Amino acid sequence: MKAKVDSMQNVLKTIAEGNATLDKNLVKFDTLDFVIFTQQEWVRFHENHSDDIVVNWPDGHHTNGLARHIEDMKAMFVYAPDTRIKVHPIRFGNGTGEWTCVTSFMEGTFTKPMPIGNGKFIQPTGKSFKIPMCTVGHWKDGLMIEESLFWDNQTYMNQMGIGK
Repeated sequence: MKAKVDSMQNVLKTIAEGNATLDKNLVKFDTLDFVIFTQQEWVRFHENHSDDIVVNWPDGHHTNGLARHIEDMKAMFVYAPDTRIKVHPIRFGNGTGEWTCVTSFMEGTFTKPMPIGNGKFIQPTGKSFKIPMCTVGHWKDGLMIEESLFWDNQTYMNQMGIGK
């Protein structure tokens, strides 16, 4: 009987540790989106991203490294400087806290010229966007080592008035 009790205590300890890790990572995720991303506090991204993070983007490409990820995010604010995330209506993860998943709404207004390369720009339409998105994070030692972003790019472009 003692062996069974010890075994169950170990299981409960593992569950409790996993829940604590998950809670910590989800709180970091909230701060990441609501404060660090929304307020463009780029120097704080190291608080929850590893230096060699892999980011999978909605258009299918991926990037390697925190510096590149920050540059890609900064580019979103060039044409929509009020881009923001204010809520995570769904937030959960696995039993160890190694994986998290949050849904949100990315919103903003297309008010500045959008660079499209070769010195060309799409002129702002003044239209706002509010698109549902999902972010899946893979965590190790309190930092995201991989992030997968999901949203509908066609809806994003349509809401800004530049979709075809």
